[in-house]
Amino acid sequence: MASSTQLKTRGFLLIASFFAVLVAIFTPLFPGVHGGKVNGLDYLDNFFNQLSKGSAYYIDQQLEKVKKVAGQEFATSMKMKTPEEAATTAKLFTVNGFAAKVEDVKVSVKGDFGAMLTVMLKDADLMYHNDGAAIAAKYGIDERLALNAWYLALTAMEKDLTKTKQFDQAKLVKNCMTKAIEPAYNYYKVEAKSVKAEMFMLIAALAFYVIYTMWYGFGLLFLFEGMGIKLEH
Repeated sequence: MASSTQLKTRGFLLIASFFAVLVAIFTPLFPGVHGGKVNGLDYLDNFFNQLSKGSAYYIDQQLEKVKKVAGQEFATSMKMKTPEEAATTAKLFTVNGFAAKVEDVKVSVKGDFGAMLTVMLKDADLMYHNDGAAIAAKYGIDERLALNAWYLALTAMEKDLTKTKQFDQAKLVKNCMTKAIEPAYNYYKVEAKSVKAEMFMLIAALAFYVIYTMWYGFGLLFLFEGMGIKLEH
């Protein structure tokens, strides 16, 4: 059985090495996405973002579903928060050939429902694949601003469709928001990776997390036992 001195030494070494590793984690030693170095937390955060993006692509499925409403005439009046938002939203519609009228913060739009959603989904597909430059060139505004305008337009559409009890169409619009626009916006400029291709790194990261947590716990355990304090559960 280890003596109190041995236990305290063991505990001290574990705690000291734990904090030494912690300092290394917060030091920019790891390769960054856009070159340069980042700390361990940023590195792993980007790594898991890459994995999650690889399993968050549903745009192709939404494009198939939207085909069912192709040719349906649709008209709505969307209320934005500011006149600037209204002007941006109207611009996106008019660039794609849809009739849009702006009155202060309101945007009135009409046209082919399926065609509208298809345009939005194709823009989301460009953003998902990090081709924001194509969107910026198309509309003459920042690509994030353009996709956010589509999100606001879909939000207004969903409210209008729900209000008029067109629940199937409202669900379709909601899915376009959550399964296309949101992921494309949130994962913009993140390179997608498959879990299968990065399985070794994934297992290593999770194993390190478990071991590192136990590392600190056993360090405290040995220190307290070396001081005569018994920890029980």
